[in-house]
Amino acid sequence: MNLKQVAALAGVSVSTVSRVLNGKSYVNAETREIVLKAIRQTNYQPNALAQSLKMGRSNTVCLMIPSIENMMFPKLTRGIEDTLRRNGLTVFLCNTDEDAAVEKAYIETMKMRWIDGFIVCSIAGEAAHIRGLREEGYPLVLVNRFEERDIGTIDTVATDNFQVGYNATRYLIRTGRKRIALAQGTEDLLLYRERGRGYRQALEDNGFECREDRIIHDIGGNNSLYYQTKDLMSRQDPPDAIFCASDPKAFVVMHALHDLGLRIPEDVAVIGVDDVSMASMVEPPLTTISQHLYEMGVAAANSLIRQIEYKEKNGVLPKPERIILNTDLILRRSAG
Repeated sequence: MNLKQVAALAGVSVSTVSRVLNGKSYVNAETREIVLKAIRQTNYQPNALAQSLKMGRSNTVCLMIPSIENMMFPKLTRGIEDTLRRNGLTVFLCNTDEDAAVEKAYIETMKMRWIDGFIVCSIAGEAAHIRGLREEGYPLVLVNRFEERDIGTIDTVATDNFQVGYNATRYLIRTGRKRIALAQGTEDLLLYRERGRGYRQALEDNGFECREDRIIHDIGGNNSLYYQTKDLMSRQDPPDAIFCASDPKAFVVMHALHDLGLRIPEDVAVIGVDDVSMASMVEPPLTTISQHLYEMGVAAANSLIRQIEYKEKNGVLPKPERIILNTDLILRRSAG
């Protein structure tokens, strides 16, 4: 069925049917009910693309993440999806594998679909194709991954990563650990640089030397972190605690420690960041700094909705906002 046939059955004009469908213009209650009855009788399905062209929005949002296999993203994605769905928006999930070419292809495809906005969790490096979306007028939120220059120019959502590193290291110090190592992520990302800065500051504030030879880096591939952990523990003065910049890194470190026959936390305490679902299931259960990933997703979705609604009303995007979420120390048995 098409719009003209629905209008003919209802005995009204095509424009009246359109006004009922888009809900933006006044139609009296009696006429609206007649039109809705005709729509039900004909099982009329509006053309989504045509409606997007007419209304200037599609009620769809693009979410770009590195990979849904990364353990931090299921909770975050669910928070985004639940919030957007409650507000009548549908999510296109795009796994980018941190490949700029893949990101660009997704962006061009989404633009052709009249996408209403983008939530991006995979930004790295210059990424002009992503940062430029706001300049083009697209609502845009960067989650967890962004640079200092993005703060105040693009909407951002993250935890205070300096405080994450500081609090984790300070906790290990307070439990009596004296030789604290860091299993670090790539310092190409601000979030890891900030966690490393917090680690170093906590050591300094408590009178401990920060030894660079106690910092190992997850460079990816070939079980690099696993073998670096084994090498670290084979040295003459091995660490008695390891702060891991993410939970997945902590799992690798714990695997290496188990294979060396070391006891956790008796010989080496381990603490992570994220509180992914698996953190409570490993042995021993992982002490970690919770980023409240679901709530982070909710905050990102609400930030995007704010931009969409403001632009619809005012024709321009609102002033960017920065959202910083609280964290909690989740005490389990891996850190004693």
